[in-house]
Amino acid sequence: MTQTSLASSRLSRFRADVLSGVVVAIALIPEAIGFSVIAGVDPKVGLYASVVIAIVISVVGGRPAMISAATAATAVVMTPLVRDHGVDYLFAATLLMGVFQIVAGLLKLGRLMRFVSQSVMTGFVNALAILILAAQAPELVNVPPATYGLIALGLAIIYLLPRVTSAIPSPLVAIVALTALAAWLGLDVRTVADLGELPSSLPTLGLPAVPYTFETLRIIAPVALTLAAVGLLESLLTAQIVDDMTDTPSSKNRECLGQGAANMAAAAFGGMGGCAMIGQSVINVSSGARGRLSTFTAGAFLLVLLVLLQDLLKLVPVAALTAVMIMVSLNTFSWGSLKRLRTNPWPSSVVMVATVATVVATHDLAKGVIVGVLLSGVFFAGKVSRLSRVVSALSPDGRTRTYRVEGQVFFASAGAFAERIDLLEDVDRLVIDVAAAHFWDISAIAALDRVVLKARALGREVQIVGLNEASATMVERFAEHDKEAPASRAAH
Repeated sequence: MTQTSLASSRLSRFRADVLSGVVVAIALIPEAIGFSVIAGVDPKVGLYASVVIAIVISVVGGRPAMISAATAATAVVMTPLVRDHGVDYLFAATLLMGVFQIVAGLLKLGRLMRFVSQSVMTGFVNALAILILAAQAPELVNVPPATYGLIALGLAIIYLLPRVTSAIPSPLVAIVALTALAAWLGLDVRTVADLGELPSSLPTLGLPAVPYTFETLRIIAPVALTLAAVGLLESLLTAQIVDDMTDTPSSKNRECLGQGAANMAAAAFGGMGGCAMIGQSVINVSSGARGRLSTFTAGAFLLVLLVLLQDLLKLVPVAALTAVMIMVSLNTFSWGSLKRLRTNPWPSSVVMVATVATVVATHDLAKGVIVGVLLSGVFFAGKVSRLSRVVSALSPDGRTRTYRVEGQVFFASAGAFAERIDLLEDVDRLVIDVAAAHFWDISAIAALDRVVLKARALGREVQIVGLNEASATMVERFAEHDKEAPASRAAH
C-alpha cells in the first residue's frame, strides 16, 4: 500500500469514527434521561454517567467501537436503593460495582463467555431488538400527525441515502435534516427539550457523602454485586456481537477491567453505573466505526452538546431519534433465525425462543440469558448422557459377568450406568471394564460405589479394570469402596 493510499485509509477511518460517534452522542440523550427516570434520579446523573463511561471505556476497554453508558439493565437494579437510601448510596454502590468488576477481570472471568451458546446469543439479540422497538411505542401513540411524517422521512433517509453515498452516516443526516425541517416549519412535535432538564455545567469530582461503615457496606454490597454481574453479562454479550459484526477479536478480560474503571470514574463524577449498550453499539458499527475514537467522540461530543450546544440540542425532534432506534431494532433482529427454527435441532430452537420469551416478559436481559444458559446445559447434559452405554457378556462357565462401559459417566448418565448392571444375577464374579469410559465427577464415583458395595454385600467378587489415569485419581480420592476393600485394577 502506498503512503498516499495509507493516509487516505486512515483519514477515512478517522472520519467514520468521528461521525459515528456524533450520531451515537445524540442518540444517547433520550436513553440516558429515560434510564435516570427509571432509577429515580435527576437526568444529569444518567447524562454525566454516559459521558464519563464512554470516555473512560474508550481508553481502557477491551472492545474497540463498542459503546458503554447508562443502561436500563443497571437502572432497574438501582431503583430500590435510591428510593430507600438516596442518591449518594447509589454513587457508593457504583464505586463498589466497579471494584467487583475489576476483580472479575483479574480473575479472568471473561472466559465464562465460552459457556454462552449461539442459540442464547441469538435469543439475546432478538429479545433486545424487540425491547428497543417496544420502547418506541410511546412516541407512536397519541402524538401529532407530523410525528409520523418525520419518522417515515427519517427512515427513508436512513435506508436510501447509503445507495447514493456513504461518506456521512445516514442516521446523522436524518437527525440534522429532520431537526432543520421541524424548526423551519415550526412543527408541533416533541423535542429533546421536552424530555427533561439538561445539565448546563461540567460534572465535579468527589466521593459519595455516605458513612464509611460496615452498615453502609451491608446496604450497598448486594446491590453492587448485582450491578456488577448484570453489567458484565450485558457488556460481554455485546462485545461478542460486535466481534461478529466486525470480524475482529476483543479481550473479554480487559473489558471486565475497563467496565470496572469506567463505573468507578462515573461514580466519582456523580454518575450512575452503566455497561455496554447493544443498540448504540450497533448504530456505531453500522455507521462505519471501527476504532476507539468513535467511543471517545460519543462521550466527548455528548458533553459538548450538554454544555455548549444545549440550545441546538433542545431543537432535535424526538421523532428523529425514534427513526434511528427503529432502524437499530430492525438491523439488530436476526431475521434468518426465524427460518432456522425449522431446520435447527429442536433443543437449539427451544433455547432461543425461551431466551427471547424470558427477556420480553421480564424486561431483564440477565434473566433471559441465565434461562438460556441453564437450558443449554440441561440439553447438553442429556445429549452427552445418551452417548454412554453398557454392554455385557457371560463367561463360558456362567460364573463371571463382564460389563463393558463406554462413553462419558457423569451426573446425568451415572444413574443409567448403575441401573444397567444386574446385581441379582446368580454369578460369582463381576468384572466392570471401563477402558472405553471416563468418570467425570463425584456423581459418577458415587454410582460406581453403589454398584460395588451392593455386589459385595450380596457376596459377589467385583473387579474394576481399565481405569484411565484421571478416572483412577477420582476413584482413589472419593470412592468409598476403594477405601473399604481395594479392588484389583489394571491400568489401561
